[in-house]
Amino acid sequence: MAAPAGGAEAALAAALADVPGLSRLLEIDPYLKPYAGDFQRRYKLFTQTLKNIEEREGGIDKFSKSYETFGVHRCADGGLYCKEWAPGAEGVFLTGDFSGWNPFSYPYKKLEYGKWELYIPPKQNKSSVVPHGSKLKVVITSKSGEILYRISPWAKYVVREGDNVNYDWIQWDPELSYQFKHSRPTKPKGLRIYESHVGISSHEGKVASYKHFTCNVLPRIKDLGYNCIQLMAIMEHAYYASFGYQVTSFFAASSRYGTPDELKELVDTAHSMGITVLLDVVHSHASKNSEDGLNKFDGTDSCYFHSGPRGNHDLWDSRLFAYSSWEVLRFLLSNLRWWLEEYGFDGFRFDGVTSMLYHHHGMGQGFSGDYSEYFGLQVDEDSLVYLMLANHLVHLIFPDCITIAEDVSGMPALCCPITQGGGGFDYRLAMAIPDKWIQILKEFKDEDWNMGNIVHTLINRRYLEKCIAYAESHDQALVGDKSLAFRLMDAEMYTNMSVLSPLTLVIDRGIQLHKMIRLITHALGGEGYLNFMGKCVLSILNINFRGTVLFVLISPVAL
Repeated sequence: MAAPAGGAEAALAAALADVPGLSRLLEIDPYLKPYAGDFQRRYKLFTQTLKNIEEREGGIDKFSKSYETFGVHRCADGGLYCKEWAPGAEGVFLTGDFSGWNPFSYPYKKLEYGKWELYIPPKQNKSSVVPHGSKLKVVITSKSGEILYRISPWAKYVVREGDNVNYDWIQWDPELSYQFKHSRPTKPKGLRIYESHVGISSHEGKVASYKHFTCNVLPRIKDLGYNCIQLMAIMEHAYYASFGYQVTSFFAASSRYGTPDELKELVDTAHSMGITVLLDVVHSHASKNSEDGLNKFDGTDSCYFHSGPRGNHDLWDSRLFAYSSWEVLRFLLSNLRWWLEEYGFDGFRFDGVTSMLYHHHGMGQGFSGDYSEYFGLQVDEDSLVYLMLANHLVHLIFPDCITIAEDVSGMPALCCPITQGGGGFDYRLAMAIPDKWIQILKEFKDEDWNMGNIVHTLINRRYLEKCIAYAESHDQALVGDKSLAFRLMDAEMYTNMSVLSPLTLVIDRGIQLHKMIRLITHALGGEGYLNFMGKCVLSILNINFRGTVLFVLISPVAL
């Protein structure tokens, strides 16, 4: 039964009173009025959580610096302070090279709310008992009597040595760490993003390094006219073929490319070129690894995650965070700040936002655009409030911070200000555009391309919610698919791309369409543009944005 008109008007008035900018949102899109109560509820959950953080933790600024106390830290007196959250543990201990791997010689003291702490005095010469470069483990005794060796969730550096299957936690505490020399560049008015993967940035058959990317790739990115890079696969991940989307250590920069200082040098060098640096951050799920990941850290199937089926993503075979948990909020918000403060990143591309927003994680959903799909019980408001908190935090500490949402559902107001009841993101990825190009290339002959339909797809976006347009990203070029260049030219990519061989009709057509696809996507598709470095080391086409639009063929390096 529909609510009486007077009741609906009273509910709308209450929502407008509680959400300061909601009237502006409803003015922009009046069709959202029936859902004003949803925006009201989300905003009140956000403000209440923020108030709770203020009262219990002294504010979100202090709360988000928890990496300064959790984990393992050298104190001013040379001692070592250690802190963990393991609510399901019976006992917690620190072991490693420093203790001869005796598992129980350094026990933690149990605190309130599942926290544990340990202080280890310095040596007589005031040096730390755990020197830089030594191996560590947290030992957990579970309530069932198991003895579990774990890596701290707050570990700053982990490595896999030789043929070892699991990663080792290394105490990263150099006497002299990298000092940034250059300030952050001014926030670009129009983003031109080069989506990059350090490991595949070389034409050689090996995992490339931070140093290689800094010296060889950054200058080319700058020369091509991009003003932003988006680095994927930086957060440590045990499974390399996951392209960074099965994170095991959230505070550790991937050691397969080099050291933390070398990543800092990469970011600093990019800043010296006026290039903004975004991190592809994965807070939508985590690897199921327990030996070197977050899973079952305290011996239970919960801790950082939901227990039972709700804590598992069936499609990704990974664990799902319990975003309503106080300590999970501490961990994830601190993680964002860590990458901004410690490594100098300028913002984030949030991966898997659709999975976070809905209890169904977007699986089996078509998202027709009917507004009822974006509101109601299917929305996971715990994770939505976390995203609002995340955007509030990063823009609070760095007003020029850039956040991009990878959301395929098209949730209304995701890129509107939080004061309007929105998600607070600066941009969303225009994910319908690459799908449209794939559909066209697979299903239509060249002469049957419907330009009206193409233009409609390119400009079909929410008013005042900025989009990043792209013809293809890693999703199309790497994850079980193939790049546009291969769709256009396929096998001849291997035999006819050389200037020493005759130009064939397939190659000629492919290059021309490749240029035009990217040009019209950049021109109409959004308020920013993204291009992926790709997997093809034979040929990748890019647009040079300086002055006249030029089209260049880069060979043989994948740029």
